[in-house]
Amino acid sequence: MPDTDVLDGIIELHKAIFDTSDDLINKMASKPKLLVIAAMNGTKVIGYKIGYELDKNKFYSWLGGVDTFYRKHGIASELMDRQHQYLKEIGYSIVQTKTMNKWRNMLVLNIKNGFDVIDTYTDKKGRHKIILEKKLL
Repeated sequence: MPDTDVLDGIIELHKAIFDTSDDLINKMASKPKLLVIAAMNGTKVIGYKIGYELDKNKFYSWLGGVDTFYRKHGIASELMDRQHQYLKEIGYSIVQTKTMNKWRNMLVLNIKNGFDVIDTYTDKKGRHKIILEKKLL
């Protein structure tokens, strides 16, 4: 878990982007081999990428976002690059993520960065989800 100030900044940004805190701290604490990467402007969290281990070879890139004021500056791409580089260094061979059509910028970013759509499904709330994977070479 990140330090309190960074964690508070991530929670605040998460609420601003997704309109919910979604009990994020407890959910983060329960994830195996949690990885949190934050983009900062001084002491302000302006972006984040959170993920966790699915198995010894596969990592799940779970949540991420960038402050609307700082978008279109490559921050999401940089967070993704840093996450993937670190995952390769520590031995993961696949990174998986999920998104929805309403998050088109994230869908496009994932596809531009080597992810393939591997499946879709409808969740319990009736939302259509897209599962993507990327081989870390």
